[in-house]
Parts: sequence; structure tokens; C-alpha cells
Amino acid sequence: MTRGSGNSHRLEIAGSMLTDAGCVRSSNEDAVAFVIPSGDDPNAARGSLFVVADGMGGHAAGEIASGLAVEVVRRVYYARKEPVPESLMIAFETANRAILEHGRRTPGCSGMGTTCTALVMQDDQLWLAHVGDSRAYILHKGKLKQLSGDQTLHAQMIREGLLLEEEVEAASGGNVILQALGTSPNIEPAVWEKGIPLTAGDIVILCSDGLWNMVDNETIAEVAGSRAPADACKDLIAAALAAGGYDNVSVGIFSVRPAGGSVAEPQTATRRIAAVAAEDVEDAAVTRVFELPERRS
Repeated sequence: MTRGSGNSHRLEIAGSMLTDAGCVRSSNEDAVAFVIPSGDDPNAARGSLFVVADGMGGHAAGEIASGLAVEVVRRVYYARKEPVPESLMIAFETANRAILEHGRRTPGCSGMGTTCTALVMQDDQLWLAHVGDSRAYILHKGKLKQLSGDQTLHAQMIREGLLLEEEVEAASGGNVILQALGTSPNIEPAVWEKGIPLTAGDIVILCSDGLWNMVDNETIAEVAGSRAPADACKDLIAAALAAGGYDNVSVGIFSVRPAGGSVAEPQTATRRIAAVAAEDVEDAAVTRVFELPERRS
């Protein structure tokens, strides 16, 4: 996805997203998208949306699940009129139902699922919605802070005091994800009820586990904080590939700055996703809002 800029209030945000299949996987089951409406866009009041999803299910099922998640979340969020937290919750629940329904009626897709991490910037505030182990960070005054909480067995054990962080590498079950869209009708997305304030100079980062499993936080902070977003995305993916690239790798980097600043030309030959009008979403046919890739044999 390409980079863009948009006025939310006193601040604007601009950046890039990039995804790569990695060095081992034959296909890319990650999906990324972002929307930064321009000032005259009717959706501008809804703010900017950034999404990363990491599919699972084997063959083409994982890329179908992640693609559905990204597209349904995008469309439903911009179709709703509720406050940001409620709209994000509805978008995630709708995506979950869409993936479940597609899995039930499509041979070979049963049991597919996907992580999904989404951020919304509206009126200089940032909101998070999250399921799984993709991550969102904020780089504020040079310090990197993880915004999302990993929904994995290891992370839960650490939170409950059953496992120390230094014991993680030696412990089994590290790849057990406790929640994913499309795997249960009763998911509980983590959605912030209140946003956090953004300030000029902040950098927002989203990524799949193919990045954070391969590249340490210090490198993520250094690269994101010292390079233009498009270059930082390319360099972080290169770092993940150099470390082995065992998984698909996705990253989005967005810089926050005063509104009205100059906007550089896009640095990658990728495309920006547009917002969607409310009338384009059919509540009774959520699985048809996305043109699914054909399942490979």
C-alpha cells in the first residue's frame, strides 16, 4: 500500500505499508491496507485506518482469511456512524462472521483464521482493535512502546506470572494463538474504549509476527525513527529476511506531524486503498464485499 496524508485536526499522518512472502513460504498469507482520507473526502471525519492481518489455514485459505479481514474491517468501519470503539468492534465482529461463513461453505477453507490488528487516528487520538499476535507500537520521543497485547499462550503465562520473559525461548507452545478471527463465533477483540493522544513526531508501527520474531525492538525503533517510512519499511523487511525470513513479513510505518506540512512524493510503487461509502456495504451479505482469490488446488 502506498503512503498518504490526511488532516484529522491539528495533526496529520503519512506513511507506508509493505508485505513480503519471506524466504521460506511459497505464498504470502499476510494482508495490509490503510486509508488516509483527504480533507474533502466525506469519510474524513471518520479518521485514518491502518490494518495488518496474518492468515492461517494452509494453501490459499490463510490469504483468503487475512484478505477478508482487512477488506471487511475497512468497509464496515467507514460505513458505521458510531464512535470509534463501537465501530471497530462491529467491524471485527463482522469480519469474524464473514470468515466463519466462508469457511463453512467453501471446501478446504474450514478452520481458516487470521490475526488482525487495526489502528484508527481521529482528532489527534489513536485507537486500537486487536485479535491475535500481530502488533502495534508507538515510537514516542525515541522510546518504543508496544500498544497491542499478544494473545498467545506465552504472553498470557507471562501476564499471569507463570513464565518469565527470559524463559520464553526455552518454553514450548510459543506459537499457540489464543484468538483469531474466523476460528470461533465467540471471539472477544481487544478494543480500546478511549484513545491515546498523539503528538507531532510520534511514529506509529504495525507488523505481523514475521517481523517482530526476526527483528529486535531496538532495531525496529532505530530504523523507524531514522528513515522515511517507505525506506524504513523496506529496510525492516530486509532485516527480517536477512535473519532467516521464516515467515511472511508485513510492516506499516506512519509518522505524525503538524497539519499542513509538505508531503513528499510516494517512494514506493504501491497503491493506496480508498474509503468506502456506507451504501456500498450490504449488512446481509458481508462476505460479498470482498472479491476472494480463487482457491488453489
